[in-house]
Amino acid sequence: MLNLDRLRTLNAVARHGSVSAAADGLHVTTSAVSQQIAKLERETGQQLLAKNGRGVRLTDAGRLLADHAARILSQVELAEAELEARRGQAVGELRLGAFPTAARGLFPSALVRLSRAYPQLRSHLTELEPDESVRGVVRGDIDLAVVLDWYNRPLSLPDGLAKAPLLDDPADVAMPSNHALARRRTVELEDFSDDAWISWPQGEFCHDWLMFTLRSKGIEPRIAHMAEEHHTQLALIAVGLGVAVAPRLGRGPVPEGVSVVPVGHQMRRHVYAIWRADADRRPSIRAAVNALQTAGKEVEGAADTSSKSRPGGGTE
Repeated sequence: MLNLDRLRTLNAVARHGSVSAAADGLHVTTSAVSQQIAKLERETGQQLLAKNGRGVRLTDAGRLLADHAARILSQVELAEAELEARRGQAVGELRLGAFPTAARGLFPSALVRLSRAYPQLRSHLTELEPDESVRGVVRGDIDLAVVLDWYNRPLSLPDGLAKAPLLDDPADVAMPSNHALARRRTVELEDFSDDAWISWPQGEFCHDWLMFTLRSKGIEPRIAHMAEEHHTQLALIAVGLGVAVAPRLGRGPVPEGVSVVPVGHQMRRHVYAIWRADADRRPSIRAAVNALQTAGKEVEGAADTSSKSRPGGGTE
């Protein structure tokens, strides 16, 4: 009898390409992965992994069993989803992923709402960039992810995923408070063609979007600094080191020395939840989507109130 946990471990090695990456994906040690594979080899009487330089590769038998494991695990997941749907209760474990500002701006209230409404549902959140989240959902490492695309650059989603909108997130331009445009009611990106930019790191979806958008407006961006966290970007702006696009979701208080001005031709990020379509009937998925949509409405409502009470432009 093949052990399901060991098949899941082999499947993780096949998907991630290494023992260490599989261990990270399963949230266990590399030793635990190696032990599970060794037990599976004894059970099958076959060598499943072979050394390949400093790493490992699947043998022919390993690839064969990994293919079967993927199908078996998919069927198990479908069975679990249908049983959960039949019970009509959001229970068990729900693995969630989100990009950092969504994790900060949406998930605290959504997770509290979930825990109060469904005390038997255990939710686990991991911060992930959108591309990582999509891969995680496709592979089955996470059940639901919150991702984004921009108004002029959609995120490519593979087949087999369902999605639900959560909110539209406007983005402004953040600049030093002594910048010539800091007291304007609105600005355009073309106004900053001579400024140094502070960007997200290379290879990230938002960095690629910024390069694409500025170049589409005839601006060859001069990137002075790159920082993952928006708070770090704002700290660099506060001391006069550049300007940046500043989405509103999860932004928090703007530090002294920084002014944030809306863009006339409004830039928006579309924020939405994704999950595997074959898990669509799971009550826990529906409960999480509902909680996140409620959190999204709260964020949009707070933003509307703030914009009406603030006299436009300038320091926030």
